[in-house]
Amino acid sequence: MLHIRNFSIIAHIDHGKSTLADRLIEASGLISQREFRDQILDTMDLERERGITIKSQTVTLPYTDKKGQDYELNLIDTPGHVDFSYEVSRAMASCEGVLLLVDASQGVEAQTVANLYMAMEHDLTIIPIINKIDLISADIDRTKEQIDSELGLDPDMAILCSAKEGTGISQIFEAIVRHVPPPEGSPEAPLKSLIFDAHYDSYRGTIIACRVFEGSMRQGDIIRLLSNQATYKVEEVGLFQIARKPKESLIAGEVGYITAGIKKLGDTRIGDTITLDANPTTEPMAGFKEAKSVVFSSIYPMASDEYQSLREALEKYELNDASLTYQKDSSAALGQGFRCGFLGLLHLEIFQQRLDREYGQSIVMTVPSVEYKFTLKDGETLTIDNPQYYPDPSQIQGTEEPYIKASLLFPEKYMGVVMKLCLSRRGSNPRTNYPTPGRIELVMNMPLAEVIYDFYDTLKTITQGYGSFDYEIIDYRESDLVRLDILVNGEQVDALSLIVHRDKARDWGVKICDRLKGEIPRHQFKVAIQGAIGGNIISRSTVAPFRKDVTAKLYGGDITRKQKLLKKQKKGKKRMKMVGAVMIPQSAFAAVLKTDDK
Repeated sequence: MLHIRNFSIIAHIDHGKSTLADRLIEASGLISQREFRDQILDTMDLERERGITIKSQTVTLPYTDKKGQDYELNLIDTPGHVDFSYEVSRAMASCEGVLLLVDASQGVEAQTVANLYMAMEHDLTIIPIINKIDLISADIDRTKEQIDSELGLDPDMAILCSAKEGTGISQIFEAIVRHVPPPEGSPEAPLKSLIFDAHYDSYRGTIIACRVFEGSMRQGDIIRLLSNQATYKVEEVGLFQIARKPKESLIAGEVGYITAGIKKLGDTRIGDTITLDANPTTEPMAGFKEAKSVVFSSIYPMASDEYQSLREALEKYELNDASLTYQKDSSAALGQGFRCGFLGLLHLEIFQQRLDREYGQSIVMTVPSVEYKFTLKDGETLTIDNPQYYPDPSQIQGTEEPYIKASLLFPEKYMGVVMKLCLSRRGSNPRTNYPTPGRIELVMNMPLAEVIYDFYDTLKTITQGYGSFDYEIIDYRESDLVRLDILVNGEQVDALSLIVHRDKARDWGVKICDRLKGEIPRHQFKVAIQGAIGGNIISRSTVAPFRKDVTAKLYGGDITRKQKLLKKQKKGKKRMKMVGAVMIPQSAFAAVLKTDDK
């Protein structure tokens, strides 16, 4: 155990975390140059394209120091987005130290600070690293000042590094061995192991990534998961060395994998404790939480006969993503579908793209919503995430919606436009900090519903890509919520209903009506698209009808002949409007979700 080191790399998005992991793997000689590729720990195409880590990976690096002593360094990679902060916290609970990466050109950003506090909560050794020193815009002195003033760390301890060029990698290895303490724990005690990640393998079932704190386990042991008391027989244990490398046993202090014939990823929960069935531990690991969905959306197949293939795709997808929740849903306009719950908006976006790429499913999604709380006059409290279940307005005593504490970091010159954006999204109680000259941190309380739609994209646009955003859910607050219904030709389209704040209902109504007007084809009769709250119409757009010139065959004669024909046509159009059905194309539902008017 004296020669084991467990560490993680934490950073703001795009500060070079995956590139540094690449260099460490390369320097340890774990993989040959021929087999090497960039972002080797990012296995999904989506991760490579977007430059973010979605599914964390783990790797055991062999290292020999200058004195010839061999070490086993376990790098526990973490996802790089706020939606997956629980997974990050469990990965940190499995470590003794972290490398805190700061971009030399951008300095300390919102998530850097959030990750630092998380590392401090777990009482980890923090090694600051200044990355990207090869860039022309790198300002090392200013970054050191920020590390001192904002993070409260010793700037002289910071290691200068360029992960792209491989500068400073040997110093990082030395710092890990010298500063990160070895793990503690007794191999003789009852087994106590923390699950910090799991993924599905179509041949072996669920592969659990875990850190052993006490005791040991080997092939043939009967293990028990404490959250659901399920028992399994261990088939194989070993280390992650890019490929899985089996070994005889995992003992206290080690990080590795277990396969035990677990059929579904949902049966293993991140943060759960593994122990031996014959000699169980009395104390589970602290900090275990069930994954909780905060954003909800309904999905429907593009064609109704594709429902079965969508269901099969969801069942397969769930094997790889235990945090997705879904249940059957139906809509008069879109037919059979599913109501899905997500950890956040990025999770929703990734889900949509992976369904399309990996399973070939084209879907229609409804506008994302959050969980609202309704107190009725009889004292009952309802939690609702689907507008279809909005209670009778006459029975509602009070309504509440979730609020977040948003931290935005951006250059000073964008203060006006960012403040305007936040206030337009019902932001309140603004507080500003000036971490460094020229940069502002704006902290605001905002409703979660205002952020999940297109807030991040808009922030990036108005700050020309320099703005960063981090949030945490704080509580539920009193709010004036109404259900906005969309009527097409007098018929309510249930898939387009949404719960909104009363002050925003008119804006939403106008926007949806205008977008639908551009998508619904013209008919032989006038089609009215209306936004309504209860019986009150608050917005309207009209799709003009095709107009046949019935008077074209008239040559001269009395004006009454012309009027008679037009009157007859008017009656026909009125009758057609009553019996004619309006065709709403699938593209109309997708248009409502667009973040701009292109």
